[in-house]
Amino acid sequence: MTRRISLAVALALMGSLTAQAACPDYTTPQQAPAAPKPAKKSFRHLGSKILSGLYQPWHMVHDTLVAQGQSATLVGKFDYDAVLHKDLEDERVHVYLYGTGMAAWEYLGSQMTNSDGKIFVTLGPRPAGEYKVRMVVEGDGSAVEGYLSVVEPGRDTVLFDIDGTLTINDFEAYADYAGLKTAAAYYYAPETVRAYQQKGYQIIYLTARPYWVTRDAREWFGKQNLLGWHYRSNPYGDGPIPPNTEEHKTNYVRYLRETVGLNIVRAYGNATTDIAAYANGGIAKAETWIIGQHAGKEGTRSVGADYSYHYSSVVAATPPAACRR
Repeated sequence: MTRRISLAVALALMGSLTAQAACPDYTTPQQAPAAPKPAKKSFRHLGSKILSGLYQPWHMVHDTLVAQGQSATLVGKFDYDAVLHKDLEDERVHVYLYGTGMAAWEYLGSQMTNSDGKIFVTLGPRPAGEYKVRMVVEGDGSAVEGYLSVVEPGRDTVLFDIDGTLTINDFEAYADYAGLKTAAAYYYAPETVRAYQQKGYQIIYLTARPYWVTRDAREWFGKQNLLGWHYRSNPYGDGPIPPNTEEHKTNYVRYLRETVGLNIVRAYGNATTDIAAYANGGIAKAETWIIGQHAGKEGTRSVGADYSYHYSSVVAATPPAACRR
């Protein structure tokens, strides 16, 4: 009888583990094989050749996050110069993918940039996992990388704003972008992000920053020893402070919760737009943590003057994500 009960318990446990979603695969994209290089050919247009000879490439890939079973659209933006952002038009870009369960880079084909310097690559459903996307301009070999996350419904997630939330104020990013300094992080902010990652939570960076500071953001993550994805900037922000911050964040939180099915267990911000967007997106005020002058307002919770006490108390006491490794 005892043996039968033990077997039943074991089978139940096995069934529970099978039903449980896997934790985010943060390792594989960091261990990608040598980057692929397509054969270099001349630019199609003389103007493109002149452009690439005069200015530094400032390309970016929008990170993409979809639910398992959904198709994904990978978006690349190709331009030159940190100030002019002159679009690379009507030139060929090659696209590659590497990630969970793959032994080598997969070639996804090539596309021509449109009049905005963009390409759009449709990718059919992929297994749940984390993937690195690499796009290479054929004419000069300049390349840029981004990420694709394919997640199972119910994935436990922690969401962070960046400027004024992880960095000490909202203007640090632009000093960083201008090359004047490296944006300073709040004390124990990077450790807080890493702790959630190590506990198996999906990490989302949702920022009001315009798309063209993506490269600087990824460099900043590296300097703070943080993984640089999933990073969502404002795809429509042309100026330094896009006017649709609340709308941008609200819509993306709703997309993550309602379309992808993420379980956003906690969100961090600093601004009234963060408070409003998180609430509009369905995140509980009790799990909305705010730092800075608006901390604790409108029913939110205060992080404190920095993250040190929050890290040692709230984050340390947070159980691991409900996922299997």
